[in-house]
Amino acid sequence: MATKIYPDSGVELNPFISKHYDKVMNIGSMGIYKRFIKKSIADMGINPSDDILDLGCGTGRNAKLMSKYLDKTGSITGLDISAEMEQQFLQKFNAETNVRFENKRIDQPFELGEKYDIVFISFVIHGFPHEVRDAVIKNAFNHLKPGGSFIILDFAEFDMESMPFHHKFVFKAIECKYAFDWIKRDWKSILKQYGFSSFDEHFYMKNYVRLLKASK
Repeated sequence: MATKIYPDSGVELNPFISKHYDKVMNIGSMGIYKRFIKKSIADMGINPSDDILDLGCGTGRNAKLMSKYLDKTGSITGLDISAEMEQQFLQKFNAETNVRFENKRIDQPFELGEKYDIVFISFVIHGFPHEVRDAVIKNAFNHLKPGGSFIILDFAEFDMESMPFHHKFVFKAIECKYAFDWIKRDWKSILKQYGFSSFDEHFYMKNYVRLLKASK
């Protein structure tokens, strides 16, 4: 197994989990994740001609769902550093010319030379130390067109100690320490400091998960 960049992170997966990630999520959630992710992608408000940047795109499962809302004038660019994820991503899209993958870290400054209507990140940013999230947010802002949307699908803000025992047990068992930090912060206020505004949000999973949309 490759050495983790951030040893305490829960979003850096070993090769076995990466190879079987979609199946693991389906089985582990007893089908709930499959229905939930379809609903959340539908709530993004994707336009047919949107150019989308998918940060930490993984297997391309989300990108495949997003692509159903696009016509040939829209596009998706997926970024990830896992070779296993890259293989699965490319298999999902075969020769589709409006979807591409780049092996690139999202936690360091990068420049793709393009601007996007949507920058999307799903259950990745909570797994970074807080100071590292700065680079992710700046990358998102810098790659958005004026009026574009940064969309974060991740845990909402909540008090873990007030959760029902079962939910708290599961959260503590599967999540890393960075997630415990993530849920305590006011993310709309933080994003405002980077220049984002006009927030919209949708909640799922008993309000423990949120789709947060912020405009540039």
